Amino acid sequence: EVMQLLRKNGYKTYIVTGGGQEFVRVFAEKIYGVPPEQVVGSAAGSQYGYTKDGTPELIKLPKTLLIDDGPGKPEGINLMIGRRPFAAFGNSTGDRQMLEWTQAGKGRRLMMLVHQDDAQREYDYGPDSKVGTFPPSLMKEALDRGWHAISMKNDWKRIFAFEK
Repeated sequence: EVMQLLRKNGYKTYIVTGGGQEFVRVFAEKIYGVPPEQVVGSAAGSQYGYTKDGTPELIKLPKTLLIDDGPGKPEGINLMIGRRPFAAFGNSTGDRQMLEWTQAGKGRRLMMLVHQDDAQREYDYGPDSKVGTFPPSLMKEALDRGWHAISMKNDWKRIFAFEK
């Protein structure tokens, strides 16, 4: 809903993820309305080559180009988008540097952290989570820096579209 609202008001939206860029590109447009060229993620190298019958192909290499997590997020944004965001949304310690990078820009910026703290309806990204990490120090940093912290448990009436 937030991404739709931003696009409706003239903003271009991107997904910047620590996950595999090629993997997320497969479903990003259908699920989020974000085309493949607006997905920035961790990426491996590839090499141009030919199949036995001479058809051109790209072969995935066991070589890391970008780990799009932590300090890699601003690096990936710069590499793939070429400009600093006006708004950034994160949900774990891997988003800290992206939020810092966004805040360091000139003019008004929006930095938001979604705290996935609702184990009943979704996940609980606490300090010991195996899925994502959101320690108390990240919440303190968000509050100290003036980032908006959103609690899924307390601030969201509905998490999934199919919920009543």
